Amino acid sequence: MRSILLFLAVAVTSLAATPPNLVLIYVDDLGYGDLGSYGSEKNDTPHIDRLAGEGMRFTDYYSASPVCTPSRAALLTGCYPGRVSFDVFGKGAWVLFPGYAEGLNPDEVTLPELLKEKGYATCHVGKWHLGDQPEHLPTRHGFDSYFGIPYSNDMCRTVKRPKYTPMPLLRDDRVVEVQPSQAPLVERYTGEAVSFIQKHHDQPFFLYLAHMHVHLPHYVMENFLKTSRNGRYGAAVAAVDWSTGVVMAELKKLGIEENTIVIFTSDNGSRARDEGGSNSPLRGHKGQTWEGGQRVPCIVKWPKTITPGATSNALTSAIDFYPTLASIVGCDAAKLPVHDGIDMTPVWSGESTTGRETFFFFIRDTLEAVRQGKWKLRHNNPPKGKPSDKNLELYDLETDPGESTNLAAKHPDVVRRLKDSMDGMRTKLGDGRLGIQGTERRKPAVSPNPKPLTTFDPDYPYIEPAYELNEGG
Repeated sequence: MRSILLFLAVAVTSLAATPPNLVLIYVDDLGYGDLGSYGSEKNDTPHIDRLAGEGMRFTDYYSASPVCTPSRAALLTGCYPGRVSFDVFGKGAWVLFPGYAEGLNPDEVTLPELLKEKGYATCHVGKWHLGDQPEHLPTRHGFDSYFGIPYSNDMCRTVKRPKYTPMPLLRDDRVVEVQPSQAPLVERYTGEAVSFIQKHHDQPFFLYLAHMHVHLPHYVMENFLKTSRNGRYGAAVAAVDWSTGVVMAELKKLGIEENTIVIFTSDNGSRARDEGGSNSPLRGHKGQTWEGGQRVPCIVKWPKTITPGATSNALTSAIDFYPTLASIVGCDAAKLPVHDGIDMTPVWSGESTTGRETFFFFIRDTLEAVRQGKWKLRHNNPPKGKPSDKNLELYDLETDPGESTNLAAKHPDVVRRLKDSMDGMRTKLGDGRLGIQGTERRKPAVSPNPKPLTTFDPDYPYIEPAYELNEGG
């Protein structure tokens, strides 16, 4: 009997010490108001809403940028984009395009690299958008395997963009298909994700599933379009919801759901124009540092640690996943590279309701706003080389999430405090509009002879049907 009890004690201790699996589902351009659990009455998202009911829903979570490439660099490094110099590209572009020279510096220690050091199998499925040159691809930055397209789904030859090169579909660092049909990609990505989980379910794994949806153009599978109440946009959202349900079902089927952390979020806000997306009740959209550009849905499920159905208004960001997950898997915080994230484990576990003290809003290499507590200060378009206090606007996000009432004149002390905070950050990471270089910016990698992964051919077929609305963007 004593030996049996000892065996059970060892087994329980071993089980408790088993590192959790990590699944990060990253949606492209999904707005704050696009999920049922965040107030949508147009999109059907039962699987994601169930995830929210089983985990923690964050109301004040921010992507690190209002556009694709910088937000993804921040996600994997725990840094504001400017710290890793991933904020301006080529001759001033906001994001990377096919054949651009920039990529993450190999000296940067990415999240998957941290996890590999702890014995994790790592896989990236879907959109990368951190450099399409061979030395910049996912397998050079900590992922054991990769399957997906290396940039946005509109950056290929289309009816409206006939001079673009065809889109490459990659497996690891090889082009395995040219100009793939986009609509079925969500199904193919989901199949890849499930295969990875099945193959590695008996060891700790990290799956980074970055969807093509809901970025324009919306090429969607017919079954989702037929049942959508919100056109092509609703169909794209439904496809992501379906995929999420499939992944969650596989975790349950394999008996590893209870030891898997699932994170669901978006890289930036919706375009929220004419295609069906919503950032309600927030102001602004993708490409802006108004709330609608960067405050996005975020759901985290961690069985036995996060209270099911919890809602948190803690101020948090994508840059916080880096130190949080590093802490959970046992990385020494003192040995992590310099980063801007905060360990949110106390918030996830319910030990604290307090998140970050401060969050900064950058567009390209320009610092436009800061949030501390309920207050958000915006420095709107200061004249180049000479900031003017006349451009300062102060909003109380607790009562005015739509940023409609400027309170700067009523709270000069708050304005002064937040302005000082912005000036301090400008010293560190710079401000291109004001000509400030920044003392803590790190260099990216730059390929000497960059070129697209595919070759332009004017006779190459477009593959997808053309339609006026929803192409490009």
